Amino acid sequence: MKSWIAAARPRTLPLALASIILGSFLAAGSSTTTGHFSWQIALLAALTTICLQILSNFANDYGDAVSGKDTELRVGPRRAVATGDITKEAMMRGIIVTAVLSLISGIWLLVVAFFDAGPKLFWFFLVLGLLSIAAAIGYTNGKRPYGYAGFGDIAVLIFFGWVGVLGTYFLHTLSFSPILLLPATSVGLFATGVLNINNIRDIETDTLTGKRSIPARLGLQLAIRYHWGLLLTGMFCALAYSFLTDATLSGYSYVLAFPLFVLNGRAVATHKRPAELNARLGQLALSTLLFVILFGISQVL
Repeated sequence: MKSWIAAARPRTLPLALASIILGSFLAAGSSTTTGHFSWQIALLAALTTICLQILSNFANDYGDAVSGKDTELRVGPRRAVATGDITKEAMMRGIIVTAVLSLISGIWLLVVAFFDAGPKLFWFFLVLGLLSIAAAIGYTNGKRPYGYAGFGDIAVLIFFGWVGVLGTYFLHTLSFSPILLLPATSVGLFATGVLNINNIRDIETDTLTGKRSIPARLGLQLAIRYHWGLLLTGMFCALAYSFLTDATLSGYSYVLAFPLFVLNGRAVATHKRPAELNARLGQLALSTLLFVILFGISQVL
């Protein structure tokens, strides 16, 4: 059981939930008349996201082991399949179970959200859900894993940012506002920053095993500049949203979280050993969650 819990990587769950929390806060603070905030939708969206994140972690563990990308030189957390804690066959069963649970939870969520809205929205969001499952599995699996080609950053921005935030908001309100792309992009970029730290930490081993992540393509110094770009652009998008929506002073309360992002950028830029970045992963994930909570509260006050 300890091996399965470790393979599920519980520390990644707060970051996965950040987009659901922000989308729900935005819905609660919305003046739309076509829908309203629902605790049932919020909880089902959170459950579905947790299942998808665990599915992604299991699939990543399996894919890295099967492809040989995990080696004894790895400095990140212990991997279950590569180390023999969990067999490949058992992990494959775990992937199937979590995929089925994700689908069941997702369909339940869509039935609740679109019960009175007609079948078109149900089928559209079901396709998005299936794409999410495919993205979770395809990151390190299949003939051409997109994570090994450097496209993981784009996928994180899309699913942890735009789909997570805007999709959750729509499930609550049955409406969409283009300006919400700004806070959704903020969360997506911060989540991409977490992946970038992971890839900077593994830049040497990824290069040796042929994994072409963004840092492996750019080199260390450009990858650090890229990291600063993710953090600063995410902060700018949040400020732009508050400015364009004529927010009051309290609407900028999320700025209190900005020093944590700056500290993260400095730590990544000045690290000496790859292992030092393990702590930066959790710090950026929790900083993103704090940002989301402060930002969300400012929308409902």
